[in-house]
Amino acid sequence: MDKKIRILIAKAGLDGHDRGAKVIAAAFRDAGIEVIYTGLRQTPEMIVEAALQEDVDAIGISILSGAHNTIFKKVLDLMNSKGLNDVLLFGGGIIPKNDIEKLKELGVGELFTPGTPTHETIEYVKKWVAEHRQAVV
Repeated sequence: MDKKIRILIAKAGLDGHDRGAKVIAAAFRDAGIEVIYTGLRQTPEMIVEAALQEDVDAIGISILSGAHNTIFKKVLDLMNSKGLNDVLLFGGGIIPKNDIEKLKELGVGELFTPGTPTHETIEYVKKWVAEHRQAVV
């Protein structure tokens, strides 16, 4: 039996603005993708543990607090230490272009800024999963 795409959407750190995360989670759900939404104020450890427990294909982090460099690096490091090398880490929020390039060099996938149509994010994840994981897209 084929496995549906499963993603985890997380709000990390002290960032309490979750509207964007809820919008993108609903868009993924409406596109037929299984979504686990962790809620607010998740630590990198909590995010990676949930990803392990839920056997996700991708982790999406929504961040508006300015802590993107620290949080994405910590999540990526934890993912690598737990053997989640085949799981996509992507995200969105208010992230300066220079920081986006640096995070991508570390191994983070696409980072979507405000105004990006939800279908672009969904298509990116579907394409990545089709190329790197065994799931129905």
